[in-house]
Amino acid sequence: MARFNRSSSRRDFLVRSGIATIASMASPFARHAAAAAPAEGSRKERAYEIRNAAAMSHKSSPASRQLSNGDEDRYQNRIANFTKALPHNRLGEVEPQAYDRLLNAVKSGSADDFEEIPLGGLAKLADPLAAYSYVLEGADPHQFTMSPPPAFSSLEQAGEMVELYWQALLRDVPFSDYASHPLAISAADDLSRFPQFKSPDGSALDPKRLFRGPTRGDQLGPYVSQFLLKEIQYGTRRLDQKIRTTVAGDDYLVKYPAWLAVQNGGAAGANRLDLTLRHILTGRDLTEYVHQDFTYQAFLDAALILLTMRVPFDSRNPYRSSVTQSGFGTFGGPHVLDLVPRVASCALKACWAQKWLVHRRLRPEEFAARVHNMKTGAAVYPIHEALLASPALDIVARRHNSYLLPQAYPEGAPMHPSYPAGHAAIAGACATVLKAVFHEPQVMAEPVVPSATGLAIVPYSGYDRLTVGGELDKLAANIAFARNMAGVHYLSDGIGGLKLGEDVALSVLRDMKDCFTQLFRGFSLTKFDGATVTV
Repeated sequence: MARFNRSSSRRDFLVRSGIATIASMASPFARHAAAAAPAEGSRKERAYEIRNAAAMSHKSSPASRQLSNGDEDRYQNRIANFTKALPHNRLGEVEPQAYDRLLNAVKSGSADDFEEIPLGGLAKLADPLAAYSYVLEGADPHQFTMSPPPAFSSLEQAGEMVELYWQALLRDVPFSDYASHPLAISAADDLSRFPQFKSPDGSALDPKRLFRGPTRGDQLGPYVSQFLLKEIQYGTRRLDQKIRTTVAGDDYLVKYPAWLAVQNGGAAGANRLDLTLRHILTGRDLTEYVHQDFTYQAFLDAALILLTMRVPFDSRNPYRSSVTQSGFGTFGGPHVLDLVPRVASCALKACWAQKWLVHRRLRPEEFAARVHNMKTGAAVYPIHEALLASPALDIVARRHNSYLLPQAYPEGAPMHPSYPAGHAAIAGACATVLKAVFHEPQVMAEPVVPSATGLAIVPYSGYDRLTVGGELDKLAANIAFARNMAGVHYLSDGIGGLKLGEDVALSVLRDMKDCFTQLFRGFSLTKFDGATVTV
C-alpha cells in the first residue's frame, strides 16, 4: 500500500453559427451582465474567488490512498515489476541493486537520485519525474486513485496474456474477417475459458466481438471508429486518413538474445514499411497508427471532423438559446480545440504518477519471458496453469521457435511501467470532453468502411445506428487497445487508463464550469460505464 503526500470559411467553421435552432426568447446572457463586466477591483476579487474556491475544494478532499497489487513485496526477485533498461541476468531478472536504486529514487522524488540508477545500456527511463508534476486545473495528479491491476499469478492475468498472444497471431487478419477466420474462431474459443471474456449471460465469446471495448458503441458497426476513417478538414487542406503501415509478419523480440539485449537497454532495429498508403484494415495497421501518433492526435482529428460536419453542440450549450450571439472562445470551435490538449496533458501526469509511484507493473514482453523460461524449463515461476495450457503458445512456438510474445515494434514497449496505459488515459480524457460539448445521440452522417484493399473508403451498408457518442467511445477503445495489439499493454492497462482519463477530464470540467459568465447548467455526458453525469 502506498500513499501520496505530495467546407465553409474558416470563421464560419469555428463559429458554428448554423448548427443551432434559434429560440425566440429573451437572451439569458443579460442576467449576467454585471458579472461579465465588473469594475476592475471586483473583477480581480471574483477571479481570485473562483480560483481559490476550486483550490479549496481539492484541498478539502480526503487524502488519496493508493493500492498496488502487492506483487513487488511478494516477489523479491522483482519478476512481476517493470525493470526494462536496468541491467538483468541471463533469465531477464533485474539485478537487485539496480531495482533498489530505482525504489530509492521513487521514494525520494529527487532528480539526483534518479541520476544514480544504473542502466544496462543506452536506453533511458521515460520521464519518471513527471510523476511529481503539479497542475493548475482539475485535481492534483496524486489525488486520483485506481483499482490495482491483476496479480502476477492470477487467472485474470493469465487471461490477459492469452489475449495478447492471440492478438499478436491475428495482427494481419482484417477486422472484418474475424467472424469467419479459423484463427479468430480459435481465439474466441480459447478466451472463453476466462471469466473476463465471457458475455454477460455467460455464453462463449463471439469471434465478431474479439478485442472490442466495453461500451455499447464499441459493439456496433465496424471495428474501426468513423473518426479514424472519415476525411479531415484541416484549415484549407482536406486530408484523407490513409496511413503508412508496416508489412505483414513484421514482428520482433521473438529470439531470446535479441529480447534480452533490449531489456538491458540495447539498440533496436527499425520496422519494415509498406510503401502503399491505405486505410486501417488490420490490427497491424492500427498498431502502427498508435506507434507514430502524437499524444492527442486522433481526438484533435475527431474534433475537426465534428466541427466540419456541423454536429450540434450539447443541449446545455448556452448559445443554443441566444438570438444574437454564437459561441467562439467559449462554447464554440476554439473552445473545443483547446479542451482536447488541455485534458490530455493533465491525464498524462496523473497516469505517470500511477505508473511510477504506485504500480510499476511489468510489461507484457517481460511477462512473456517468464512464460518462455517456464515452458523451456529454464526457471519456475507462479504462472497460472490456464495460461500455460493455451494453444496460442504452441502456435507462437511453431512460428518463432520461442514462447516470447511477438512485438509489433522493434524496441518493444516504451521505457516506463505498464499500468495504466498512457494512450488510454489520454483517450479517456479527450473522448470525455468531446462527449461533453457535442450532442452525443446525433447519428453519424454517411458512415464508411475501408474497401477490401484499404485503398479507398466506401459506404457502410450495415444496419447499426452509429452515433457521435458511440463512435467517440469506440475511438477511445481503438486507441487504447491498439497498444495491446502491439504487445506493449494488457487489457486492464487500457480499461484502467480510460477510466483514469475520464476522471481527470471530469475534474477539469468541474473546475472550468464556474469560469463562464453565461447562464450555464453544467457539462453533461455519458460515461464509459453508461451512466449519465452532469458536472
